[in-house]
Amino acid sequence: MTRRILAALMALAMVFALAACGSGSTEEETGGEEVLSAEELQAQVQAIVDALTVPEDVDPAAVQGCEDGVLTIAMECAYAPYNWTQIDYSNGAVPIASGYANGYDVMISQIICDIYGWDLEVVASAWDSLTPGVQSGIYDANIAGQSMTAERMEQVDMAGPYYYAEIVVVTTADGEYADAQSIADLAGGTATAQSGTIWYDSCLPQIPDVELQPPAETAPQMIMSLTTGQVDYICTDVPTATAAVRNNDGLKILNFSGTDGDFQFASEEERAENVNIGISVQKGNETLRDAINAVLEQMDADDFNTIMSYAIAIQPEI
Repeated sequence: MTRRILAALMALAMVFALAACGSGSTEEETGGEEVLSAEELQAQVQAIVDALTVPEDVDPAAVQGCEDGVLTIAMECAYAPYNWTQIDYSNGAVPIASGYANGYDVMISQIICDIYGWDLEVVASAWDSLTPGVQSGIYDANIAGQSMTAERMEQVDMAGPYYYAEIVVVTTADGEYADAQSIADLAGGTATAQSGTIWYDSCLPQIPDVELQPPAETAPQMIMSLTTGQVDYICTDVPTATAAVRNNDGLKILNFSGTDGDFQFASEEERAENVNIGISVQKGNETLRDAINAVLEQMDADDFNTIMSYAIAIQPEI
């Protein structure tokens, strides 16, 4: 490992260490499973970072879009726990025009940049503007919780997966649908999900007699529609659901994965497209895609889950 990269990884270690110092250490029990404290998760994340090496076949100065030593990443900065906006630089947040960005996507972005010695620039962008921004070259990449669907990959190239996200339903813990064992048990309920997602376009319509409400523009708006009683349940992925329940014990996750009562896809390949979360780059930018993959391939699903758990642990309440 070169001295420059070692220094970068040590800097990242200090960021995580400072984050842990500002987090609570109380352990919780959720669904019978122990929830680790931020400090414990920070230590696990540090071990993951320490194990990473600089890919020998990647020249950082020759990667398209990063010749100036800067990797410009777009994300909503409003899609916790993948990404969010906060008022200060605590817990390793990076500056954006409207404050500071943090979350799982920021952490993954920072790890990639530190490996290659790039500076990280994060830009807040509306969900519908993410793909056009990469296509036009405004952003080098989107690290924003985007599924690796065939439709999206016709528009951009994608590195990853950098996370594997099961699809779940969230409802109120004392509500009519709290004991549902399948999507059939959700029949007749009112529901919504975030706009432009497989959750709204393909999953919720599978529920018998569902009353679809207009899609939410952001994840916080989606969650608010549930907590304020506008809908009976929402459809989202495990990280978003876990973060919501952690901040509101009046909510409950319904996970039908692996059962006959789960949401259905035409094939396992189609299911994988929507569960696998990837990083978008401009079509044809193989050097950036391959450089990102060279870092991601050194981590596995357990590593990604650990980093995500850490993001959830330090996420501000919404």
